[in-house]
Amino acid sequence: MKELLQKYEDKSPEIVFHWNDPETEAEGWTVINSLRGGAAGGGTRMRKGLDMNEVLSLAKTMEVKFTVSGPAIGGAKSGINFDPQDPRKKGVLERWYAAVSPLLKSYYGTGGDLNVDEIHEVIPITEESGVWHPQEGVFEGHFKPTQADKINRIGQLRHGVIKVIENSEYSPDVSRKYTVADMITGYGVAIAAKHFYDIDGNSIKGKRVVVQGFGNVGAAAAFYFAQMGAKVVGIIDRVGGLISEEGFSFEEITNLYLNKNGNTLVADNLIPFDEINQKIWSLETEIFAPCAASRLVTKEQIDQMIGTGLEVITCGANVPFADKEIFFGPIMEHTDQKVSLIPDFISNCGMARVFAYFMERKVLMTDEAIFNDTSDVIKKALKEVKESNKTNVGISETAFEIALRQLI
Repeated sequence: MKELLQKYEDKSPEIVFHWNDPETEAEGWTVINSLRGGAAGGGTRMRKGLDMNEVLSLAKTMEVKFTVSGPAIGGAKSGINFDPQDPRKKGVLERWYAAVSPLLKSYYGTGGDLNVDEIHEVIPITEESGVWHPQEGVFEGHFKPTQADKINRIGQLRHGVIKVIENSEYSPDVSRKYTVADMITGYGVAIAAKHFYDIDGNSIKGKRVVVQGFGNVGAAAAFYFAQMGAKVVGIIDRVGGLISEEGFSFEEITNLYLNKNGNTLVADNLIPFDEINQKIWSLETEIFAPCAASRLVTKEQIDQMIGTGLEVITCGANVPFADKEIFFGPIMEHTDQKVSLIPDFISNCGMARVFAYFMERKVLMTDEAIFNDTSDVIKKALKEVKESNKTNVGISETAFEIALRQLI
């Protein structure tokens, strides 16, 4: 696996598109790792200090993710080095998408990512640049549909991603009009852990969970964990956190979801960050869901959790461990040999899978059909891993080997 991984990491990307904004200091890159299957896909992020290497590593990560979620295309990513709080952000995005629109019409599909919103920024701004939909390039390059078929499928994709969830089983509050895009990644993180236990003939019910990050992914994962009967005992967010050793009730978790301020945890009894960061890693817990930013989780934190009964890690963040390597650094390798580590490209593939689902010819547009499809794809990937590896360690290593054999 390590030889395959080194070969994959060392291979130069097929296309690197570099842009300097003529009106601000913003700088951007689209990195297309390969045009496997005639196209490539990956979202657009913006943060101050971002560089081309970050974009490249994310493009390679996307390519691995597509081996699970589909379609069978190459990985790509766009990144803009600019402060997303700057009032000039909209103009930067408008000029960026105008510059990159020929790629988006031909062979590259994008979406939202860190600090760039799919529904309120990516879709309307790309439309202004003459792109039918941010995924148009994937249709054009990979599916090669007729014009009529392309119109139908883009319509299906457009309605599906922003579809308001009507089924209360999948939404914390149907009256608040949460969309599939709001909930699906967190759902995948939770359902991955449930399937992992089910495949081994065990149950997630009563398992204690620590969630890191309470944005879209972490908050949704906590909601679904509680709904499944797992006990969320700790939440740590950048502003602080909460602990309940007996586990928060489903109603309490639902209220925390509904009360969050954007991507920030809000509670009257919030424990300050420094204090919770000392306490949370030694809580008795079986499941850890890292859903905050990439490269935060340390070896010391993992070892503390292992010491108190950790069994399964299901990753909401891409590359959650504080390794410098693109994929499989020493902290991740150490963790993979100690507990069952479900890799990010399986557990957080929900949004990529939703795109793939709606690109298919004609699919059911019900909440149940959409969420069940993501569940089935994650379950299939985990079963394939378990067929190759009967133990409960080395799960990520096995999963990478299966994925890389499709790419090299």
